[in-house]
Amino acid sequence: MTHRDAIDPTFLPKLSTPPVEWRVEPGLTEYQDALAFMEAHVAAIRNHEAPELVWLVEHPPLYTAGTSAVDSDLLAPGRFPVFHAGRGGEYTYHGPGQRVAYVMLDLKRRREDVRAFVAALEAWIIRTLASFNIKGEQRDDRVGVWVRRPERPLLPTGEMAEDKIAAIGIRLRRWVSFHGIAINVEPDLEHFSGIVPCGISGYGVTSFVDLGIPAAMGDLDLALKRSFAEVFGATAASESSDPERSADQKRADGNKGEHVLEQLGHGLAP
Repeated sequence: MTHRDAIDPTFLPKLSTPPVEWRVEPGLTEYQDALAFMEAHVAAIRNHEAPELVWLVEHPPLYTAGTSAVDSDLLAPGRFPVFHAGRGGEYTYHGPGQRVAYVMLDLKRRREDVRAFVAALEAWIIRTLASFNIKGEQRDDRVGVWVRRPERPLLPTGEMAEDKIAAIGIRLRRWVSFHGIAINVEPDLEHFSGIVPCGISGYGVTSFVDLGIPAAMGDLDLALKRSFAEVFGATAASESSDPERSADQKRADGNKGEHVLEQLGHGLAP
């Protein structure tokens, strides 16, 4: 089997297609609202009624359980709300200071290859981290992006210690993706102690701040957008992503967006 780091990391559209919409959500987004929005938008993409979308959000503190999650990996059941996400993978944490990018792409326009898609997501993250002089790496036996920690004691296996800086969990419906990636900028890393992150024990979790990189969320967003274009193709900012718009306009759009999310949540299958 081909190692993921040997797979062509570009996932550009095969045919002429509109740019992927790029949206940055202000404030904290409730997880159940995000799920409802993704369900509706993915259906609209499949029906050719909506553009592909990358949606950048932050969530309040919570744990999510993927389709492979086991109960014993939830170490603190009453600490934060737990949501069954329907994505692949095990338990993960989301919270303030972590950038979550929900990636809603039509893989029929690119490649109908799940392993290549995961490799492309990892390549996107690795290129983004390189903008901040962080060397992220893939591991064939562990999905996500990892950082070596030579200053830490060796692992019991004699290998160098490694920490996870970015997680990946996706779901495909009729070859349209949803869910996506999470990158730790400045979350409370202690919150990860309530789970076995992604079902992988023996390794730590890190962040930009933990590595001594004082990056703002906006800096990461710009780097993500640049690297995304290299791997997946052109993007077009949605109105809600325009940094030049006034605070009053953003608040008004936020209220409107909450109303839309509430409407989309009704009548959707769980």
